[in-house]
Amino acid sequence: MEQRIFKKNGAPVSLLGYGAMRMPLSSDQNNDINYAAGKALIDIAYRSGVNYFDTAYMYHGGESERFIGEALSAYPRDSFYLADKMPGWLIGDGGAEKAKEIFADQLSKCRVEYFDFYLLHSLSSKEDYQRVYCDAGVLAYLDSEKENGRIRNLGFSFHGSVEFFEFMMRQRKWDFCQIQLNYMDWDNQNARELYRLSEEYGVPLIIMEPVRGGSLVKLCDEAVSILRAAEPERSIASWAIRFAASLPNVLCVLSGMSDELQVSDNCATLTDFIPLTEEDHVTLSRAVAAYNRAGTIPCTACRYCFECPAQIMIPELFAAYNAAASEDRLPMSVGIDDTEVARRKRAFLDAYDTIPDDKQAHNCIKCGKCVEHCPQAIKIPDRLKEIARLAQRSR
Repeated sequence: MEQRIFKKNGAPVSLLGYGAMRMPLSSDQNNDINYAAGKALIDIAYRSGVNYFDTAYMYHGGESERFIGEALSAYPRDSFYLADKMPGWLIGDGGAEKAKEIFADQLSKCRVEYFDFYLLHSLSSKEDYQRVYCDAGVLAYLDSEKENGRIRNLGFSFHGSVEFFEFMMRQRKWDFCQIQLNYMDWDNQNARELYRLSEEYGVPLIIMEPVRGGSLVKLCDEAVSILRAAEPERSIASWAIRFAASLPNVLCVLSGMSDELQVSDNCATLTDFIPLTEEDHVTLSRAVAAYNRAGTIPCTACRYCFECPAQIMIPELFAAYNAAASEDRLPMSVGIDDTEVARRKRAFLDAYDTIPDDKQAHNCIKCGKCVEHCPQAIKIPDRLKEIARLAQRSR
C-alpha cells in the first residue's frame, strides 16, 4: 500500500483511508451495520496496508463509532490512525460542556484513549464557525484536549465557499483539513481552488468523496466508453481514486467501502500506485464533458439531509433520477417515438416506485431543512418538485 509521510511528525499514513460512513447493512429497511460483514471488510483493508480509519458521531445513525471501535479493537492501537469529528450543529446552547460530553462519548464508543486526527465537522459558514466553535469556547476546549494528548492532530472538514476556506486557513496553523475533491468537482465546485489554497498555506489534505458517493462509478454510457477505451483493464472507480491520490498535498484518500469488491479494487489501485499522466487528464476531461451533458443531480448520498421532517428518501430519489439521466432513460427526452417514450416511462417508474409512496418526492413540504445541511448546495425542494412532476407525467 502506498504511504504518504505526515510532515508534522513523520508518521507513515496509508494513501487509502477507510471511511466508516457506508458500511454494509443488516437490512435494506434500515441503516444498521452488519457487524460481521463490516469487520471482514475492515480486516481485508487493514491486512492490505490501510492504517487510516475515519468515523463520525452521526454516521449510521450514531452506530459507526461503536462499530469501528469494536472492529479496530482486534489490532494494536499503535498500528492504525483513527479520525473522528465534533458535530457542531448538535452542540446548540451547550457550548464547551456539551462538546465535552460528546467527546467523552466518542472515546468510549470507539474504545480508545485518544484520537489521532480530530475534526470540526462539516464547516460551511464563517458565522457558524464563529458562533459554535469560537464564541462558545468549543475550539478552546478541543485545544485543551490536544494539550492533554487525547487529540493528536486537529483539523476540520469543509463544505463551504472558497472565501470561507481562505478565512479558515488564516485563523491558525491547522494540522490538516478534509475537503471534498474529485475530478467532477475539480472545476464544478471549486475543488481546484481549495487545493491550491491548502498548498499555499501548507496544510495537508484528507480527501472525502473521491468517487462522489459512488456516482463516479455510475457514469453515463458515453463517459464509461471513453474511460474503458483508454484503460480497458482498470475499473471506472480507479480513475477517481487515482485523480485524488495523484495530487502531492494529499495525505490520504478516504473511501466509504461497503463490499469486498470495492475494498479489493481500491487497495489494488493504491498499491504500486501509478499517478495520472497528462494523457489521462485529457481522457478524464472528455468523460466529464460527456457526464455533464447527461444533467444528473450532484448528490453524493452523504445523508446529511437525514433530518427531513417528511421522512422523504432524498438520496434514493436522486439516485433513481440520476440512473435514468445517465443511461438516457428520462421519459421526457426530445425526438423519440411513442414506443420509446413508453419504455422510458416504465423504466423510470420501476426505479422510482421501489421507494414507498409516503417517502416519494411529492410529499416534500418545502421546509428547507435539507438545504441547510446539504454539502453540495443542491436546491433539494426544487429538484424534488421536478422529480415529482416527472413521475406524475410518467404514469
